[in-house]
Amino acid sequence: MSTKQYKPRLASKYKTDVVPALVKKFGYSTVMQAPKLEKICVNRGVNGAVSDKKMIDVAIDELSQITGQKAVATMSKKDISNFKLRKNMPIGARVTLRGEKMYEFLDRLVSVALPRVRDFKGVSEKSFDGRGNYTLGVTEQIIFPEIDIDKVSKITGMDITFVTTANTDEEAFELLKEMGMPFRNKQNS
Repeated sequence: MSTKQYKPRLASKYKTDVVPALVKKFGYSTVMQAPKLEKICVNRGVNGAVSDKKMIDVAIDELSQITGQKAVATMSKKDISNFKLRKNMPIGARVTLRGEKMYEFLDRLVSVALPRVRDFKGVSEKSFDGRGNYTLGVTEQIIFPEIDIDKVSKITGMDITFVTTANTDEEAFELLKEMGMPFRNKQNS
């Protein structure tokens, strides 16, 4: 009896298409040198969370629905009197995705959520940090089909960071492009 293990579509694509393309482009001596996606961090700050504690619960719930994994609250690190902020008060929500959930989230982001952005022309290729990581800002959480627009009280955005094992931005750019990230048309460099 053979039970077929479920494997995300992008995880299979990475092994069969992306790795050979990267090895060919950069001339790696082994497939193990090809960069891979390590994790995806989704972070969301909640404006007005100091005065209304329920907003954090809503943010955590929405982030959990979007990613398919339980989000946690982020706490403030210090007191800021102008913002009525005390140390260890919840001010946001975050979730870190790895493995199958990471590939599933990336697949949904690229094929469903990003095309739903108004006037979408592609994501910027300038948001690399110099060490092979890429950060993408999303202005509205309602682009994700998991969110019911009727139940949303406030439209907020989030930051999505793709952490890769690439050593350079060029390698990370090629990795994400091969995985299906819709970058704006970049001139050949």
